[in-house]
Amino acid sequence: MKVLIDTHAFLWMVTADTRLSPKASKVLTNGSNELLISAATAWEIMLKWGVGKLKLVGGPTAFLEEQLAENDIRVIPVEPAHVFRIEGLPAIHQDPFDRLLVAQAIEEDVPILTADAAVQRYPVKAIW
Repeated sequence: MKVLIDTHAFLWMVTADTRLSPKASKVLTNGSNELLISAATAWEIMLKWGVGKLKLVGGPTAFLEEQLAENDIRVIPVEPAHVFRIEGLPAIHQDPFDRLLVAQAIEEDVPILTADAAVQRYPVKAIW
């Protein structure tokens, strides 16, 4: 199964944070699953690091490159179809990154792994 990982879930996964649910952990450690993050997640991590909300030893580029390789995670680009899909989304969530991730999950027909209750209210399969 392909699964799109929300930014917080990706960070919790790579830092072994206890907030990661048992179900999420099982999905992330199942070697037959294809793990995906959005290019928007990388951008969000860069922004959070840049304003001091996220501490990463070695900086965000080295952190992302290492974690993507170590965890066999593929980055999916933001395509026009993903952006266009946002137009039809209900105004449940105000975070533009989360809205884009929802649009990508819908457009790519993959579940999104997230603890975010607002994201889970969208017409997308959410795993937590």
